[in-house]
Amino acid sequence: MCNHYHPLSTDTPKLLDATFTRRRFLGGMAMLSAAASVPGFVGSTSEAYADTDWYTSSKPGVPEGRVLVVVQLSGGNDGLNTVVPFGDDNYNRARPGIRINDAVKLDDADGIGLNPALRPIHEMIGQGRAAVVNGVGYPNPNRSHFKSMDIWHSAKTDEKEMRGKGWVGKALDTAYPLDRHGNAPERAGMACVSIGNEAPMAVHGSHVQPVAFQSATAFQWAGHGVHDAVSDGYNKINQNKADADPADPLAFVQRTTLDAQVASSKVRKAVQGGTETRFPANPLARQLSMVAKMIRAELPTRVYYVTLGGFDTHAQQANKHTQLLTQFADSMKAFYDELNKTGHDGRVVSLAFSEFGRRLRQNASNGTDHGVAGPSFVFGPSVKHGLHGSYPSLDDLDQGDLIHTVDFRSVYADLLDNWMAIDSRRALGAEYGHLGLFAKGKRA
Repeated sequence: MCNHYHPLSTDTPKLLDATFTRRRFLGGMAMLSAAASVPGFVGSTSEAYADTDWYTSSKPGVPEGRVLVVVQLSGGNDGLNTVVPFGDDNYNRARPGIRINDAVKLDDADGIGLNPALRPIHEMIGQGRAAVVNGVGYPNPNRSHFKSMDIWHSAKTDEKEMRGKGWVGKALDTAYPLDRHGNAPERAGMACVSIGNEAPMAVHGSHVQPVAFQSATAFQWAGHGVHDAVSDGYNKINQNKADADPADPLAFVQRTTLDAQVASSKVRKAVQGGTETRFPANPLARQLSMVAKMIRAELPTRVYYVTLGGFDTHAQQANKHTQLLTQFADSMKAFYDELNKTGHDGRVVSLAFSEFGRRLRQNASNGTDHGVAGPSFVFGPSVKHGLHGSYPSLDDLDQGDLIHTVDFRSVYADLLDNWMAIDSRRALGAEYGHLGLFAKGKRA
């Protein structure tokens, strides 16, 4: 719906004559975050459709009211200065210039604490609203930002198996299978919302694609006025009466354009107005504020994806890392405070991850270089709070790097199976053990 399609594509005039699939059409929609564009497509038909009840589950036994929010911390967060092994002499000797000397101690964790910038998350742990997963990584680690992020996005360590599909997208493919005509259910049109310049691989499936935008107010049809072939083709789609047969190509395209119309209208309407909580003024908080509003509006969205970058701290790390962790912690606290005030916190779980951690030893520039394992965070009152997984040994290293103790796909499997009620084996392509992130008595 919101993918990066060039409106002057030579395929555009053939739009009505093509053999359609939802994936092909979504790949061709010019729903761009272009502030200069005009929302000319939003009409009475989509407004009427937007008033229908999207929130009620259409699949018995599937808890579609549950929401997963994924927070990507891009750049390789320094896990050692995030969840700090202050009681280990190896840590103190390896980082004389950047070690954290005033870590906030965690209950039932001897010699391990949180960076003081994470006091809001420490408070959330005490309230039963947050958990830390130690030592998350994968076998045969890759220290390239791009390749490691692709591995996290696809849940595949072999590049040949990635095929541009992500773990969230494949999970939603599983949750919303195609019918006999090759069409996904209408509800799949807004199953995933990704906020940012572009939708990451993680949210792309075979037939379920994300709604993606950077600015909700500019999320609208951007084809009019760009090229006559685009405008004419789009108008024909909406003006022609489709055959009642669901397999008819025009009927399919009309349904899909209506999906796009409704998505744009619903998102822009949902983010209007204020919040009950004062969010901090930073990029992650702005994204989470929009997500909180969309959740409050009860959009039929099961996964939201947001990003905070800047964690590639090779030089003069201390101040920059503190600022980033402060943004992260303050934003997550405000997000869950808002969800609590609006009565939605019980149905929202969040995962925060980074593509890798950093090396044990600081470098000559008072920074840290690309490493391997690091912590992830899981939030929500349904989560079993505290620490999960073993902290990696600082004695037993692999070329100066920590050795992971938790496969990141075990985190995904727990979230999919025990929160989203989506078969993780189908989504991930293999079976991975669960970490026990969800206490049975706490699940909403």
